[in-house]
Amino acid sequence: MLSTTKIENAKTRAKPFKLYDAQGLFVLVNPNGSKLWRYRYQFEGRAKLLAIGKYPSIGLKVARERAADARRQVAEGFDPAVFRRAQKSAQGHTFQLIAEEWIKTQTPRWKERNVQLTRSRLSANVFPELGKRPVASITAPDVLRVVRRIEARGAGETAKRVLAICGQVFRYAIATGRAERDPTGDLRGALVARKPGHRAAVTDPKALGTLLRAMEGYEGRFITAAALQLLPLLFVRPGELRNMEWREIQGNIWEIPGEKMKTGQAHVVPLSRQVMAILDGLRPATGSGRLVFPSDRSAVRPISDMTLTAALRRMGFDKTQVTPHGFRATARTLLAEQLHEKPELIEHQLAHLVRDPLGRAYNRTQFLPERKQMMQRWADYLDTLKRRGEIIALSA
Repeated sequence: MLSTTKIENAKTRAKPFKLYDAQGLFVLVNPNGSKLWRYRYQFEGRAKLLAIGKYPSIGLKVARERAADARRQVAEGFDPAVFRRAQKSAQGHTFQLIAEEWIKTQTPRWKERNVQLTRSRLSANVFPELGKRPVASITAPDVLRVVRRIEARGAGETAKRVLAICGQVFRYAIATGRAERDPTGDLRGALVARKPGHRAAVTDPKALGTLLRAMEGYEGRFITAAALQLLPLLFVRPGELRNMEWREIQGNIWEIPGEKMKTGQAHVVPLSRQVMAILDGLRPATGSGRLVFPSDRSAVRPISDMTLTAALRRMGFDKTQVTPHGFRATARTLLAEQLHEKPELIEHQLAHLVRDPLGRAYNRTQFLPERKQMMQRWADYLDTLKRRGEIIALSA
C-alpha cells in the first residue's frame, strides 16, 4: 500500500517506473519528475488503463475514491474509459438538461398540470442522483437504483411512471444524437407488479373525526397544514388542490380550468365558510404569488405530489388507512349515507361525467345553487365530527 510519504520521497530514474497501491491503482513516476495516477483494470477480457490525474493535485485519498468508482462501473458492466470520454464530450449533455429540453418540446401539446407533474417527478426522484451525469454514461443499474428507491418508500405507481419518463428522455437523447441506447429497456419486469385495488379511505364517521382532529393539529409547515385541512372539505383530486391558483378563486367559488382537470373539462367548486376561513389565513403567506400552495424550494412550483402523503405518514397514518386521494371516496360515501345527498350532486361535485335523462353531459355550473348548499352542509358535518367525534347523521 502506498502512503503520501512514499510518493513524496520517490526519486526520479532514467526510465519511468511504477509505485503500486492496491487493486490496480499505481503512480507512474516519469524521468521529468511528474507523478501520474493510473488505474489498471480488466474489461471484457482485455487489460485497460485509466488516467486518474496528476499527483499532488490528486491526492492518495481522492485517487483511491476514483479507482473505487471505476471498479463499480466495471462491476455494473460499463467501461470507465467510455464513461470518461462521455464526460469530456458531453459538453452539457447531462440527463437533466436533456430532460428539460424534452419537456419543452412536449409543453405545447401537454396540459400544464402534466408539465408540472413530470418536472416534479424528475426533480424529486431522478435529478439528485442522475441529473448531472452525461446521458450517454447512464446504465440500466443506475436507473434501477433510482426507481427501486421510490418503490421502497411504498410509491410503486410513481416508480413505474418515473421509469417510463426516463425512457422517454433517453429516446429523445437518441433521436437528437446524444445517446446510443435506452437503458430502461433492460428493466422490463424489474419492478414489483402493482396489485390492483382502491386507494385507502376513511368512511367510518367516528374514525374520520379522529383523523380530522389529527390533521388540524399537524405541526409541520403551515402551507402543508392548510392543504391537509382543505383535502376533506373540497375532496378534489390532490393534484388539482396542489395546483390551485389565487386568480381561480372568485368570491366563494373556485373555478378550475379544463387543462388542469383529469377530464379536460372546467370544474366549479363552491367554497364553504370553513374553506374561506382557511384561505383567508393563507393569503398573507402566499397571496402575493400565483400559487396558493407554493413549494418551499420555488415559489413558481406547487408542493410536490408526495407532500400531503408524507404529512399523513408523519402523523402515524399508513397507506392502508388513508391516502390524499381517498378523501374523494370518503366524501362520496358519507355524503350519501350520512347526509343523504342526491347522487347526481355528489357525482357532479366529484367532477365525474354526469348526464341528464337525454344523455347530455351537464355543464360545469349545473346544480350550482344546490351544490353550494351541499358543500356547506358537508363542511358543517365535518366540524361536528371533528369537535365531538360523534356519529351524527344530518338530514339533507
